[in-house]
Amino acid sequence: MKQRVGVVGIGNISHIYLQNLTEIFTKQVQVTAIADPQADKLEQAALEFSLPSFPNAQALIASPDVDIVLNLTPPHLHFQIALDAVKAGKHIYNEKPLCIARQEAEELLKTAAENKVRVGCAPDTFLGAGIQTCSKLINDGWIGRPLAATAFMMQSGPESWHPNPDFFYKKGGGPLFDVGPYYLTALVTMLGPIVRVCGFASMPFKTRTIKSMPHKGSTIDVEVPTHVAATLEFSSGAVGTMVMSFDVPYHSMPCIEIYGSEGTLRVPDPNTFGGPVLLRRNDSWVEIPLIGEFTGNSRGLGITEMAEAITEGRPHRASGKLAYHVLDIMHGIHDAASSGRYYKVKKSK
Repeated sequence: MKQRVGVVGIGNISHIYLQNLTEIFTKQVQVTAIADPQADKLEQAALEFSLPSFPNAQALIASPDVDIVLNLTPPHLHFQIALDAVKAGKHIYNEKPLCIARQEAEELLKTAAENKVRVGCAPDTFLGAGIQTCSKLINDGWIGRPLAATAFMMQSGPESWHPNPDFFYKKGGGPLFDVGPYYLTALVTMLGPIVRVCGFASMPFKTRTIKSMPHKGSTIDVEVPTHVAATLEFSSGAVGTMVMSFDVPYHSMPCIEIYGSEGTLRVPDPNTFGGPVLLRRNDSWVEIPLIGEFTGNSRGLGITEMAEAITEGRPHRASGKLAYHVLDIMHGIHDAASSGRYYKVKKSK
């Protein structure tokens, strides 16, 4: 049985979701409605994908033709729309992060459980062939016992390309909350839960000038740290080092590397679904063939897998529980940076 999906938020990321959900994942889901308060964007998407449209999230949530609400709105809107959906008895799948605040996420998960509906959340890139291949290599012992990891995402900031980059520099944004979920979800998938973190954070530029159209030349006031360095302690005993930055124009560091007692694994960009996956156990790197079919931009895979899980009555993988763990880690890094103390990550319930 197909799950009917209503999409809220027709922004920069929505096109690939709509394309995949209406062309690739049609056996599992059916997009039945879209909603956005911006009439021009809504009309364009409705025409392109031949979909019914609603002027706001509330109208879409009330539709009897929607089983799952896919929430692609900016981070500050994630909580209220998701809460309204689960209160209405609809399953919810949020873009990352799950919510801005821990307390919001806790209320959302509690309310969803009370209403016997599910919460899912991006990223779903960890379900792709790249990270899944890496997980299998680690589980099969190709690098021995994982001892350490490094993760680097460093760039000059999205104001150079994004059409509406303001929210990246507001509460719920910054490199850690925007891109960190990809890296942390991949690390947790491969190495298990994180139990303790420490961190440092800085904001070297108080304003940013937009370089992309249509707001080129406008100034953004920066409200969140834009360079974050963290140390992560995994329950297995492995230790990770992570740097997330919008302040580094050039670098040569790998996205992720996992260091084991018998080898090293170079992990592909966790913001993608594919490879390359490189393994080194002696004098040279070897590229490992990928397992799994999802190597291209497969956004929508997570909500599709959740739809399958609902139909089959089993747990889904891009879950609210996983997303909350990542959210708590990110807040914990900022808390540690502010307090100068370690943060002990909450145990999953």
